[in-house]
Amino acid sequence: QVQLVESGGGLVQAGGSLRLSCAASGRTFSNYVTGWFRQAPGKEREFVSAIRWNGGTTYYEDSAKGRFTISRDSAKNTVYLQMNSLKPEDTAVYYCAVGQSISRYARSYDYWGQGTQVTVSS
Repeated sequence: QVQLVESGGGLVQAGGSLRLSCAASGRTFSNYVTGWFRQAPGKEREFVSAIRWNGGTTYYEDSAKGRFTISRDSAKNTVYLQMNSLKPEDTAVYYCAVGQSISRYARSYDYWGQGTQVTVSS
């Protein structure tokens, strides 16, 4: 079992920045993947970014490229999502998830955190 706890969400003005954290505990896999997803009210959960723990390969949805950066701290078992130049359309609940392969589909991930709210005001 893997437990994930997100933090770092909040209210920020357009153009501002936030850094989300996803702390993992419990069972870990040597080559697992941590992904970030988001879900706005009335919309489906969508992929934002992912990182492979072994090697650190990163992946981004087009909407995140150039503005968001995913990274990991192996010693802390934590993955970060640095979000810059935030836009009102980035407003959503952000979730981190763990799986065993890179995928932009939520169903491919086995464990999920509780989510953290990000609100970007215009």
